[in-house]
Amino acid sequence: MKFLDQAKVYVRSGDGGAGSVSFRHEKFVEFGGPDGGDGGRGGDVWVEAVENLNTLIDYRYQQHFKAKPGVHGMGRNRTGAGGEDVVLRVPVGTVVLEEDNETVIADLAEAGDRVCLAKGGNGGFGNARFKSSINQAPRRANPGLEGQERWIWLRLKLIADAGLVGLPNAGKSTFLSRVSAAKPKVADYPFTTLHPNLGVVSVDTRRFVLADIPGLIEGAHEGAGIGDRFLGHVERCRVLLHLVDGTEVDVAEAYRTVREELAAYGNGLDEKPELVALSKVDALSQEEREIQAKELGRAAGKVPFLVSAPTGEGVDKVVIALLRSIDQAVQEEKDAIPSDKPEWQP
Repeated sequence: MKFLDQAKVYVRSGDGGAGSVSFRHEKFVEFGGPDGGDGGRGGDVWVEAVENLNTLIDYRYQQHFKAKPGVHGMGRNRTGAGGEDVVLRVPVGTVVLEEDNETVIADLAEAGDRVCLAKGGNGGFGNARFKSSINQAPRRANPGLEGQERWIWLRLKLIADAGLVGLPNAGKSTFLSRVSAAKPKVADYPFTTLHPNLGVVSVDTRRFVLADIPGLIEGAHEGAGIGDRFLGHVERCRVLLHLVDGTEVDVAEAYRTVREELAAYGNGLDEKPELVALSKVDALSQEEREIQAKELGRAAGKVPFLVSAPTGEGVDKVVIALLRSIDQAVQEEKDAIPSDKPEWQP
């Protein structure tokens, strides 16, 4: 299945049905009076977050969504039926934006979240509504109101507990395939990963979701390489695991390059808790490991983990450290939520 994380769609709600002009025609009733019914209301357009979806591929092949119009009113005071609603079902984590692709309409962060994108038009009044003491045979009715229409953007931001970042070919996909059942494409050339991948990592009885983000290069925020388009998926991650290729000539520069791109993207990515790991250490001698780890630690300001995904060296330590960081981030989020209950005082 092709991964698609952004789509532009057109939505239009249904027009309201017109009111009816009708008069009673019954045997032995000389002046029956008006009995025209109201028109039905047009259908709404909704967007709803549902589970078991992880891509917007459905909106690659259909971009126009129109709700049904309301049925016109009829005689004998019969109101027209309302138009059927249209519901756009999207993955959890989808952000709905205006046509300018900047103004946020809704952020559907949980399953079941839904928002009305376009309200249907109200149905028009039938002539029975206009009857009065001085106008007992009105011959007018209201037309239904038109529905609303708009273009919107759907942008998916995957929800994961931790995210893998680094330069291309830093070993992110290999690491993901090692710690989870995910099967991302792995090859010995840059930009092997062209779209984010998700994997579920198990630690004893605990589980967390790990996202593999396509590699960044210098100037990604300006569109270099595959740009920073996929960094939106990192926004919802609580913790980042920064992998640096141990075979790089300058590991410190490799680390700083990615950090600068995270800062240039904004949205607080450079402020998220970060673990740093030196990958591909199986290709290094003991002396080279010490030198590279020292340089990387000096640049990152912390002691890096030494990891080799193919051999499994150091992988368990990193996974356990990730789980601890996630737990700490969750606790900090809970502490940041103000309590409605006042503190007890004697």
